Amino acid sequence: LAQRPAFDRAFQAVKRKWGVPVHVQMAIIHQESRFKADARTPMKYILGVIPTGRQSSAYGYSQALDGTWKEYRQSTGRLGARRDDIYDAADFIGWYLAASNRELGISLSDTRNQYLAYHEGRTGYKRRSYNSKRWLLDVSAKVRARGNTYERQLRICGRS
Repeated sequence: LAQRPAFDRAFQAVKRKWGVPVHVQMAIIHQESRFKADARTPMKYILGVIPTGRQSSAYGYSQALDGTWKEYRQSTGRLGARRDDIYDAADFIGWYLAASNRELGISLSDTRNQYLAYHEGRTGYKRRSYNSKRWLLDVSAKVRARGNTYERQLRICGRS
């Protein structure tokens, strides 16, 4: 974060506004986009060669879908927010995780379950749809481990 002060400011602002710890934000953004501003889902192909579009509308640091991004912009009044802007993407994650905390009772510091709700949507999380996706359970464990690593690193450098 010392090398990316804008990221540090964005994550700290979200921590103050929504209560989401920095390490949780970072772990989710790492998993979703590897901190790449213009990240997109892979293309779909017919017969392996004819492109038919993207797998989903997910875009940017947060990989927010078009519909969820629209809901965020309307509910927060941040109509000019952009998914490829770290401030906006981090704020989106804070908004989404805070809602999951309110609606599902998931602690804001529970990286694994917040990630599962983020990935599956709150309705999918309530239905426990993730239990039928072994790969997603494995990914959520990695997100938790990365969050724990970030938490230790942030504590050492005094940025938690």
